[in-house]
Amino acid sequence: MVNESEIVTLIQEAKKGEKERKFKESLELYITLKDIDVKKGFALNEVIQLPNQMSKPAAVCVMASGDMGLKAKEAKADEVLDNDNVNKLAEDKRASRKLINKYDFFLADTKLMPVVGKSLGQLLGPRGKMPTPVPFNAPIESFLSRFKTSIRVRVKNSLSISCKVGDSEMDEHQVAANAMAVINNLKGKLPNGDKNIRKYMIKTTMGKAVKLDHKVTK
Repeated sequence: MVNESEIVTLIQEAKKGEKERKFKESLELYITLKDIDVKKGFALNEVIQLPNQMSKPAAVCVMASGDMGLKAKEAKADEVLDNDNVNKLAEDKRASRKLINKYDFFLADTKLMPVVGKSLGQLLGPRGKMPTPVPFNAPIESFLSRFKTSIRVRVKNSLSISCKVGDSEMDEHQVAANAMAVINNLKGKLPNGDKNIRKYMIKTTMGKAVKLDHKVTK
């Protein structure tokens, strides 16, 4: 099994020789799988909380009215939609798609879930973005805090996984810890654990991928 120090080395190699950019480059983790028949319907849609927050948190939209909606605004949700807003979106498919592409995660008051499912389910479902239900008495602030430090990892009809685990301004050990959180989560979801992993790669936005072949744990 890969360890954190090996991931740190990959990150260092990926950043080596990189030119100065006028923007902050992302650091992406790529994982290639093997011995999985994707034609038999293997799929993953995992929300993974990272130990170290990236400089740009995940964008979270909350669908809630009343007290939960107010608390979500106070907790600085990126957008809060009430019942009327959700129903209006159902009448405008273009605006719905734009909203869905804009946000990484959606949270919804359990009381609004039937409305959300009926109005936006056909668009949210295929994108793997159906809202996480939030009970009426649950602390929406805690949900927001968790999802703002999370990423979504999806696998469908492919043996390749990619996700952002950091940026060029973060400490390399923090980025490596984020990568390990993803790897350890996925290992537990694969049919045969780490035996289904072929290799790992780290890549900056504009750079070349640096790879590490996976060693199976005995």
